Amino acid sequence: MTVFKTSMRNFFAHKGRMALSAVAVLLSVAFVSGTLVFTDTMNTTFDKLFAATSSDVTVSPKAAKGGDEISQTGKPETLPASLVETVRKADGVKSAEGAVSSMSVTVVDSDNKNVGATSGAPTIAGNWTRNDLRSMEITSGHAPRGPTEVMVDADTAEKHHLAIGDELRTIAVTGDLTAKISGIATFTVTNPGATVVYFDTATSQRELLGGTGLFTHVNVTAEPGVSDDVLKRDVAALLAGGPYKLQTQQEAADANRADVGSFLDVMKYAMLGFAGIAFLVGIFLIVNTFSMLVAQRTREIGLMRALGSSRQQVNRSVLLEAVLLGIFGSVAGVAAGVGLAVGLMQIMSSVGMELSTQDLTVKWTTPVVGLVLGIVVTVVSAYIPARRAGKISPMAALRDAGTPADGRAGLIRAIIGLVLTGAGAAALLVSTRAEEAGEGSLFLGVGVVFTLIGFVVIGPLLAGGLIRVLSAFVLRMFGPVGRMAERNALRNPRRTGATGAALMIGLALVACLSVVGSSMVASATDELDKSVGADFIIQSSNGQPVMPQAQAALEKAPDIEHVTEYKSVEIKLTAPDGRTDWEDIVAADPTYAQDLRRETIAGELSAAYGKDAMSVGDAYATEHGVKVGDEMSVVFPGGKTGKLKVAAITSDDTNVDKGAIYTNITTAEKYVPADKMPKNMIMFAAAVDGKEKEAYAALKDSLAAYPQYKVQNQTDFKQDLKDQIGQLLNIVYGLLALAIIVAVLGVVNTLALSVVERTREIGLLRAIGLSRRQLRRMIRLESVVIALFGALLGLGLGMGWGTAAQKLLALEGLGVLEIPWPTILTVFVASAFVGLFAALVPAFRAGRMNVLNAIATE
Repeated sequence: MTVFKTSMRNFFAHKGRMALSAVAVLLSVAFVSGTLVFTDTMNTTFDKLFAATSSDVTVSPKAAKGGDEISQTGKPETLPASLVETVRKADGVKSAEGAVSSMSVTVVDSDNKNVGATSGAPTIAGNWTRNDLRSMEITSGHAPRGPTEVMVDADTAEKHHLAIGDELRTIAVTGDLTAKISGIATFTVTNPGATVVYFDTATSQRELLGGTGLFTHVNVTAEPGVSDDVLKRDVAALLAGGPYKLQTQQEAADANRADVGSFLDVMKYAMLGFAGIAFLVGIFLIVNTFSMLVAQRTREIGLMRALGSSRQQVNRSVLLEAVLLGIFGSVAGVAAGVGLAVGLMQIMSSVGMELSTQDLTVKWTTPVVGLVLGIVVTVVSAYIPARRAGKISPMAALRDAGTPADGRAGLIRAIIGLVLTGAGAAALLVSTRAEEAGEGSLFLGVGVVFTLIGFVVIGPLLAGGLIRVLSAFVLRMFGPVGRMAERNALRNPRRTGATGAALMIGLALVACLSVVGSSMVASATDELDKSVGADFIIQSSNGQPVMPQAQAALEKAPDIEHVTEYKSVEIKLTAPDGRTDWEDIVAADPTYAQDLRRETIAGELSAAYGKDAMSVGDAYATEHGVKVGDEMSVVFPGGKTGKLKVAAITSDDTNVDKGAIYTNITTAEKYVPADKMPKNMIMFAAAVDGKEKEAYAALKDSLAAYPQYKVQNQTDFKQDLKDQIGQLLNIVYGLLALAIIVAVLGVVNTLALSVVERTREIGLLRAIGLSRRQLRRMIRLESVVIALFGALLGLGLGMGWGTAAQKLLALEGLGVLEIPWPTILTVFVASAFVGLFAALVPAFRAGRMNVLNAIATE
């Protein structure tokens, strides 16, 4: 009980000093809890949606991949309409109705603006059925009654300011259909962002499937008392041997959830990874806090030991304070995590993914995980300071507080740090010389971990030298105040090293990712310059194939020398060694050999576009013993088999179409039925010499009616690539900002506790003439040099990691190393401002000290 009372008294006596450590715990736990609540809420939302939209049993084509998907042919797989009547005859069937659903559409309003989701959610067109009443209700107008009417979901109508009577144009593979909105249907469950439009059944069949006797699936409803499993069994018995896939409501929901779940899992574990980084940084803050508190209470603890307290009691007293800190920080963090999840939901809603707070899901495991993590991390962080407190002898009561650390321990620490850093550097070096990416990535991971730990351990040793160098450039210009700031930073190298290390971790990751991102952009740009000969690239921004009407418009554009079709066809390929594999073959016009320059190992690429000819990549050729002149058996979609002669073997030393197999589009059309032939997923064009600007404008004008497609010249394409990588890096930087915020709190806490530790010294300085302004400047400069020290370590370490990662990525074709010096220098300079910001409160408090009271402090 005495230990508990002592811990409580010390905790609340130093509650101000504990506050920033508690904030670090709060932020880290909030990030973990918020991530769990957010992803659990998304799972709940999709589970409700999939359960509500699935019928008791769904019959679909066996070839369908499950759920709705964008079809390469522009039309989904279909069933004969006669199947509906067949299914109705099965035992246990209450009703069966045919349904049409296609994601291979684009819907635009009367201003030719795409009303599809911008969040990556699909645009779905289909017919209005009784099954839709499970998840939607018509809240305005009526269901479509003919080809001139369309119904739209309420979320899309609200977002794009659509009303009954407005026109919508639906662009599908069969052509464009313009219809007026006859009704608006509202989801009774949360719609995560999909755009949904409905037509009457006949129009849906004709415009989306190309025929009136077709459906994409059949929704089957069970008689009362008949389970879904029994219904599925009875329907399956009736359809025995047919090319059909049957799923119960649960199976359909599970299949859809699996598709979404992989994305959610990636998001969840990525965010938890950043939370882990914040926890790691928080450890330094907590270690520093307790180390300084223990040092400041040396005489107090020595007196406790003199009065009979055992080492174990002192140890437990400090650990109990850590438990209290962990509990307070974790409880607040769990609550803040729920708020963070709601904030994330609002952000997702602003970019098009609608998530309702009515589906907010807080599982019992979330607060448990948050509390356990927060308390365990806090206690583990406080263990070393607690152990150090337990070693304080009763004689310490007679000495000044904050006695210097054991020199032998510092030597051992330096040796361990040097060994770890050396081992990590060696592993990084080995990774740059690896011949296979898998082997190299293992050494890269080991190198990153070892160098990080090594730099953390060796930080106090590095602090002495680096801070003197930094001070020569930053502090010496401020005269005596600058020199005092330098000496303050050097007074306790262990403390300075730990404070700088907290900032180092976040900035090391920023530097590493900046190097990798810049190198990816530079490598891709270099590859495009060397390989791509086409003037223009035409593709969809949402994964849609190029519709025939858009292709026809492209081909009519003036000032165009040629337009190249590019289709990807899945084939079954039998090599001369007898092995059969599923492969994708690129069916393109012969002009593609001009649009994409490919080095050949053997043969001529132009010959691969001859009659019944093809090319293969050199890796495939080596693996299967393929030579120029060999004939290969190819099974095309629809079942036809052809014999194609290998006319060229291309080099796989490229990032564009690496390993691609090429043939002439006319060869593919010879064997693939028209209804099975994929549409162009991308197209290329070349301008007439000297007419590049005119051709660029003409292509854009030709596709003005089709806003889902974008025309890019090589400059546009490079900028688009740079923007995409930049957006990804910005998201990562935003997540790393949490770790950097915690590190800044560490600087604030170190300075605040350092000011308390030096109260008497500050009073004496003020007594001999140091002004308040000079005092505040001294503390600010000390903070700046500590922040710059952490930045120098982090940026140097991160550039080393990034360079090693790029050398490894060079095995995959990213051969250009580019150091983003503007970003590195900006981060370094910004670190100085971070130091200034962190010192504001400690400097202000120091300046307000009463001189006489400060001198009288023991």
